[in-house]
Amino acid sequence: MDKKEAISQRVEELTEELAKTKDNKATNKALAKLRSKVAQAKKELIEASKRQHGKGFFIKKTGDATASLLGFPSAGKSSLLNVLTNSKSKTAAYAFTTTTIIPGTMIYNGAHIQILDMPGIIEDAHLGKGGGKAVIAQMRVSDLVVFVIDSTNPWQLDSLMEELKELNININKKRPNVQVTEKNDANGVMVEVNKSGIREDAIKEIFNAFGIFKAIVKIWDDLSEDDLIAILSKKAYYMRGIIALNKIDVTRLDKSKISEISSRYKMPVFPVSATTGLGISQLKEGIYQNLGIMRIFLKPKVGGDSEPIIIKKDANVGELASKVHTSILDELKCAFVDGPSVKFRNQRVGIKHILKDGDTVTFIKER
Repeated sequence: MDKKEAISQRVEELTEELAKTKDNKATNKALAKLRSKVAQAKKELIEASKRQHGKGFFIKKTGDATASLLGFPSAGKSSLLNVLTNSKSKTAAYAFTTTTIIPGTMIYNGAHIQILDMPGIIEDAHLGKGGGKAVIAQMRVSDLVVFVIDSTNPWQLDSLMEELKELNININKKRPNVQVTEKNDANGVMVEVNKSGIREDAIKEIFNAFGIFKAIVKIWDDLSEDDLIAILSKKAYYMRGIIALNKIDVTRLDKSKISEISSRYKMPVFPVSATTGLGISQLKEGIYQNLGIMRIFLKPKVGGDSEPIIIKKDANVGELASKVHTSILDELKCAFVDGPSVKFRNQRVGIKHILKDGDTVTFIKER
């Protein structure tokens, strides 16, 4: 048994002991010590996982945004990459055709979207089987996960979501608002706000296990002890996700079944066929809409509209100027905006004005 396996076994034993211990006044101190031991063991397990590097493959992030195609072997990821990007990824009707990450570029609404065809995930990928950890490491830098699921067995997504959960990857879940201010003059770990549902003594023990003994803590959202441990270890990831329900030409699932899948996994579902092209245009639109990006057009004082600038949704005029060039922001006085974000054409707005997709902006510099 290697060190990582030994730590993992210790975590299981401590967690089981914690579950068996009744929560009452007589056992408060014992429970606090157990929670601290569990947190410390999980921290050690995370550190051990960091040191275990499998065969590395990493694709540099390019373009305006990145989406990863993730699924089990033979779900049709490579075929989907081909129709989305006009790439020539190798495809076949058997498992493990793709053994490396294959990139392609989908151009949609003026945005250059990098699409990554990930190797098929297998059971226990979170333990490193089938190069699973390397695949997940690459996926973490993506802006969107597209779960490619064989419509003949849509519930296979249960296993895939379980693998991600084991790696602290949260899909379509808001990052809990946890504010930690370490202060040397604080009287220990002071929990000023606690909307987590975790007892205050347990929170303090978890912080102590991470070597934090003097801090002001504010927890504004509900979360579990495991969530808090993942956040403190900086190993919690929160990502957008949608489902590409592939091979729909074979199964021909009705709307009620598709709605059931969407409701179960709390994700938008796009029925597609990578073979016939059915639903591909809707999937492209779904990818674009869920990437959290928008198109903004620049219009100089003299001249016509430019190619769109792709920027994150809800960006303001100042953030747009900074993306175009930092010198523009330094000299920016205001802007004229024409489009969905304003009430009338060529409305004068300030630097903090929030833009919307399709706006046209003219920058006005200080004289």
